Amino acid sequence: MSLSFCGNDLKNSYSVEKGVLNNGCFVDALNLVPHVFLLFITFPILFIGWGSQSSKVQIHHNTWLHFPGHNMRWILTFMLLFVHVCEIAEGIVSNTYMKSNHLHLFLPAFMGFIAATTSVVYYHNIETANFPKLLLALFIYWVLAFITKIIKLWKFAEEGVGVEHLRFCITALLVVLYGLLMAVEINVIRVRKYVFFTTPQRVKPPEDLQDLGVRFLQPFVNLLSKATYWWMNPLIIGAHKRPIELKKIGKLPIAMRSLTNYLRLKDAYEEQRQHAEDLDRTPSIWRSMYRAFGRPILLSSTFRYMADLLGFAGPLCIFGIVKHLDNKTEEDLHFGVYFMSSMELLQNTYVLAVLLFLALVLQRTFLQASYYVTIETGINLRGALLAMIYNKILRLSTSNMSMGEMTLGQINNLVAIETNQLMWFLFLCPNLWAMPVQIIMGVILLHYLLGYSALIGASVIVLLAPFQYLIATKLADTQKSTLDYSTDRLKKTTEILKGIKLLKLYAWENIFCDSVLETRGKELTSLRTFAFYTSMSIFMNAAIPIAAVLATFVTHAYFSEFRLRPAEAFASLALFHILVTPLFLLSTVVRFAVKAVVSVQKLGEFLQSEEIGEDSWRNGDMSVSLDSCKKHTVTWKTDLLLLAAGQLTMIVGQVGCGKSSLLLAMLGEMQTLSGKVYWSNPTLLNGTLLNMNMNVKNNRYSVAYATQKSWLLNATVEDNITFGSPFNKQRYKAVIDACSLQPDIDLLPFGDQTEIGERGINLSGGQRQRICVARALYQNTNIVFLDDPFSALDIHLSDHLMQEGILKFLQDDKRTVVLVTHKLQYLIHADWIIAMKDGSVLREGTLKDIQTHDVELYEHWKTLMNRQDQELEKDTEIESQTTLERKTLRRAFYSREAKTHIDDEDEEEQEEEDEEDSLSTTTSRRSKIPWKVCWRYLSSGGFLLVFVVVTSKLAKHSVMVAIDYWLAAWTSSNFNTMEHKPIINSDWNCSSFLRLFRDHFACSYVPVFIILCAAGIVLCLITSLTVEFLGLTAASNLHHNLLNKIIHAPLRFFDITPLGQILNRFSADTNIIDQHIPSTLESLTRSTLLCLSAIGVVAFVTPASLIALVPLAVAFYFIQKYFRVASRDLQDLDDSTQLPLLCHFSETAEGLTTIRAFRHEARFKQRMLELTDTNNTAYLFLSAANRWLEVRTDYLGAVIVLTAAVAAIWMSFYGLQSGLVGLGLTYALTVTNYLNWVVRNLADLEVQMAAVKKVDSFLSTESENYEGSLDVSQVPEDWPQHGEIKIQDLCVRYDPMLKPVLKHVNAFINPGQKVGICGRTGSGKSSLSLAFFNMVDVFHGKIIIDGIDICKLPLQTLRSRLSIILQDPVLFSGSIRFNLDPERTCTDDRLWEALEIAQLKNMVRSLPGGLDAVVTEGGENFSVGQRQLFCLARAFVRKSSILIMDEATASIDMATENILQKVVMTAFADRTVVTIAHRVHTILTADLVIVMKRGNILEYGTPQTLMEQEDGMFASFVKADM
Repeated sequence: MSLSFCGNDLKNSYSVEKGVLNNGCFVDALNLVPHVFLLFITFPILFIGWGSQSSKVQIHHNTWLHFPGHNMRWILTFMLLFVHVCEIAEGIVSNTYMKSNHLHLFLPAFMGFIAATTSVVYYHNIETANFPKLLLALFIYWVLAFITKIIKLWKFAEEGVGVEHLRFCITALLVVLYGLLMAVEINVIRVRKYVFFTTPQRVKPPEDLQDLGVRFLQPFVNLLSKATYWWMNPLIIGAHKRPIELKKIGKLPIAMRSLTNYLRLKDAYEEQRQHAEDLDRTPSIWRSMYRAFGRPILLSSTFRYMADLLGFAGPLCIFGIVKHLDNKTEEDLHFGVYFMSSMELLQNTYVLAVLLFLALVLQRTFLQASYYVTIETGINLRGALLAMIYNKILRLSTSNMSMGEMTLGQINNLVAIETNQLMWFLFLCPNLWAMPVQIIMGVILLHYLLGYSALIGASVIVLLAPFQYLIATKLADTQKSTLDYSTDRLKKTTEILKGIKLLKLYAWENIFCDSVLETRGKELTSLRTFAFYTSMSIFMNAAIPIAAVLATFVTHAYFSEFRLRPAEAFASLALFHILVTPLFLLSTVVRFAVKAVVSVQKLGEFLQSEEIGEDSWRNGDMSVSLDSCKKHTVTWKTDLLLLAAGQLTMIVGQVGCGKSSLLLAMLGEMQTLSGKVYWSNPTLLNGTLLNMNMNVKNNRYSVAYATQKSWLLNATVEDNITFGSPFNKQRYKAVIDACSLQPDIDLLPFGDQTEIGERGINLSGGQRQRICVARALYQNTNIVFLDDPFSALDIHLSDHLMQEGILKFLQDDKRTVVLVTHKLQYLIHADWIIAMKDGSVLREGTLKDIQTHDVELYEHWKTLMNRQDQELEKDTEIESQTTLERKTLRRAFYSREAKTHIDDEDEEEQEEEDEEDSLSTTTSRRSKIPWKVCWRYLSSGGFLLVFVVVTSKLAKHSVMVAIDYWLAAWTSSNFNTMEHKPIINSDWNCSSFLRLFRDHFACSYVPVFIILCAAGIVLCLITSLTVEFLGLTAASNLHHNLLNKIIHAPLRFFDITPLGQILNRFSADTNIIDQHIPSTLESLTRSTLLCLSAIGVVAFVTPASLIALVPLAVAFYFIQKYFRVASRDLQDLDDSTQLPLLCHFSETAEGLTTIRAFRHEARFKQRMLELTDTNNTAYLFLSAANRWLEVRTDYLGAVIVLTAAVAAIWMSFYGLQSGLVGLGLTYALTVTNYLNWVVRNLADLEVQMAAVKKVDSFLSTESENYEGSLDVSQVPEDWPQHGEIKIQDLCVRYDPMLKPVLKHVNAFINPGQKVGICGRTGSGKSSLSLAFFNMVDVFHGKIIIDGIDICKLPLQTLRSRLSIILQDPVLFSGSIRFNLDPERTCTDDRLWEALEIAQLKNMVRSLPGGLDAVVTEGGENFSVGQRQLFCLARAFVRKSSILIMDEATASIDMATENILQKVVMTAFADRTVVTIAHRVHTILTADLVIVMKRGNILEYGTPQTLMEQEDGMFASFVKADM
């Protein structure tokens, strides 16, 4: 057919006899004018603009802004484009009815489409360049277009064309849209005054965009970029070249920062609080959240409704396409051309295919917009809640914390769990009201398609929904009990790892390992239940639609008057799929709603909990009631305590007499029964005055405070010491020297820039304490409180700190110092002494006063002082503990570096290669899927289960396809008659049975359909169960192997592997393997197989569509490849930014007293806000990346549907059955739902498999050799009977890679001898003690005990027959009985005897439960001294003939130590005792002394003999004592 604008089949096409405007073709040509005008004007401007822009590399967003009516303009333009598409479609369809081509029917519409697209591109460029004058061209275009369309509409009306004709409706719509766009343009002129006004308005872009650090642009980009997340492209594609770092994602816009949201929520909460106080009830957090964040939730819900309604377009379009495959219409001519009716267009199958495509695109866009808005709101809410909780923590009463009313665990739960529960609830919130509407609409449409039989299917779904809810609640309960068990297991594991040295030395590791495995057994039982319910939930979700379809179609076949046609069958099939989703989600949403209610309740209780007195209370404006203070009170019997300015006041007294409490009371941290604390004006430097009326008068300024239990930040050493004060090099150096920290700092890998604290390097107690003291010294405050700063230091260091730090550094500055101490030898330096006993002040005054007034007390002190003085020199010589700590640190680093060097070699090589390689190889490496690890995981589950899973999955999906194929064949089979009788009707008799039998071909469809559906349901059950149990088996095996490997690893492993790293394997990684991988694996296999089966069916029905699928597959490949890499980076960023945030919370809760004493609350709040924002930024980017992926895969899915529809319609002309068309379209529709799940699950699995990889890396750890060459039966029952020890040419090292620590040591110890081993740090004393237990690598020589070479003994036998008391006391949670005798082999009398020997009998008697009294985690409910005594008792309980004491008296006061020395001499009179002495006087009474130096024995003999060698080392040690 020839082309001509007005067509050449009519004679009067070009005649204008009746008037120019009465020629329809001329009016259409007139409509072309505005479009051509716009293209003519804008193209040059756009090209010039782009040319100038391309000279800059990238125009930055600091010029962006939105003109008034920005969103309105975009929405109207989208609508305009849609109407133009309809106009083009109508023109093309009308043209097919004409004899020759009439271009005027569709060409103006096509040009209109191009012009509308150009208008929005042009507008976007003007807006980003902020140059409004150029908008005038658009204004002229809208006016012209409006006028030409009005003329067209007026001519239609004259001709009698009306609403029943589609072209009239389209033109009317265009008039309205052009009019509205004109109004938008006029509004821009009115507001910005860029033309027709003398003073144009200058507008700056928003503040956020001027800050180049803000990279989250979603709120600022145009509507199209917002909907498609186009602005994310550079980030996601760039992730391939180099990983996404925090720098790259920048800061959050102001409106999304936690401070903004906190203020919003706080205002709403305060308002609720005021309201609640009036009505005398608790304030509602729900209402506060609604007031603060209600509007975005409503917006999201609106998007959700629109998406859900558009979702029904899919089934309806399928219905239309299959129904109208062969339609014919009659003609209707005006202006000599064909005019379609509105209904006719909707009966055109190609038009329906395009409409289906557009509906899918819109539906997915709205759905993703709804998700995005809820997620953004959820993140904002979480930020606000975290800030609220943090502010509350900073005001928490100390007694709440110490009396266990508010534990650290509860606070961590609030931060880590409850806020996330609320955030997740908000994510799912719109579902609550969207789902009922979806269900009702679905049922109505089903009824319209299938009549009453549809209600049967719908009722199947609705009746089974409560079961899903039941399963969901069961799941939640099981999860809770699993969590309890895993917390319990983790607690036990932590204790094992913290006390691993003791457990190995006592050969108790298997007892504790069994205890963990017992808890793990309970956890696995719970996990089994969890797996069962999860598989039931997956099964229900898969089986319900099959059951519903079965019920519906079988009912329809037997009872309906009408034959089931393909159109109804496949439209209802698609509807059932839509219906199942909300019902499946409903249970999840309800579960989260229940959890959210609980979380809000906990949050409410926390926010209502007791606070520390405000400054008004500290200023004495408010009395504190007696009842509320009974929990944590201290009473003193003195009337007045005066702490003078610039003086050194010392507080002394026994353990537990209230020294620390006195300091806390002065800081206003204690609950006071009565009394006041007056703080004088700091400017007068008049000191502090403590008067026993106790309420803090005068607002105090900051106090430098070092607590007894050292508290470090997760920060560098320098940050810990400066603690927010400005850095002053000279002062810093002086403080470091005073605290002898330089040698320790030199050992750290990055000096004072090394991270320490929970997540950093594990420092020893002494090192931690000195850093805390250094912090107090460095602060420029008038008052310094030091609470027992010497407790973890040896004498040498204590003395240095006292002289250089306290006397010189602090006193020179004339600072008021309050020092709590046990070291009485320092009392001579005190300006004032306060002696305390049992919570009251016993004496106060100068040392002279006490000497004259209380001779008895002074004498008591004097004896203790002499003892302490004696130590000073020995320790000065030996530099005991500290150097040991330094050595441990050095050893740990040396080996840790070696280990990480080995571990990271691959990574480093990879990085180096990355830099050298071309981009493509880097890309491929970062986007590789870890198949090896997946295989490792699956093989842990067992090959049989893997085989069952694979076969059942394939069988299930094959059956699912078979069901739908059978349905297509059944509905397409035409019994030559359109009319159909129900199989069962009223006049049922024998002849009708025969007739039925004759028609059995017709009937055989139903039984086969039933059989297939039943098989499908059974297979669904099998697959869901097998996958979950495969995961469970793998998890069980991996944990069991991991625990065995770790517990039996050599001690060296624990020195070089940070505790946190090992714990992570047992906590986070095990949790991922237990609960997350199975469901991700299930979801991945299901969605992948669904997509493959869908594409298979589409290819089978319309092979032609395969051609189009090739480019789509390529696009999909690149989308998933880019997304997986970016997603992994963002996921890592989210995880890595979450940890510092959680740590900051627990850190703050632990160090509350310090933070408040220093008055650093504001600084910590600021840090918390920064950490929260950083984490929220990562999470927001992650969710935006998920939206980026989903929008793209959804659009790809929509293109697949369009391709399948067009190909099917085209092939139906060549005899393709309508049933198969329906089948192809229904399957194509499912692709849109599952494509993004394939990628998301793949990305998730990749991240989760990292947990398996980490666990697997620990499984290659070498175990200790437990076997030994001797059999247990060859070792006498009572070995060692005598305790004789021969050491022959012994050489020992910690690791084959390290140098020997003992070189050719020879010694002989007689049975029952008391041996002392001394020497400077690093001389090998402790290594020798470990060699007795075969804990180190004895690579040469041997130790023979009672005639047996210990290296030949099984480790369990050797270690269970010797006793040791370690330097650090270790207690486990449980009972006292369990701590003394975990093997439960001793009688109570023996335990009491041991306690009596250790001076603990009376104390234990007084405890509730006696021997069964509770010991909390780490023995925190006993003092350090008491813990050490328990360890002594533990050694006595094991009646071993050899006892090794490794500086066992380090942390006990002098009086107790005296008793102990006597006890060891009497209770162990007949046993061999080897004492590693860090204080020389403890071994002066020994039978034999061994002096060591650099791994060799330097001196060997009795103390008397050695003291006679005047130039000997031992003699020099002792001389220093005299």
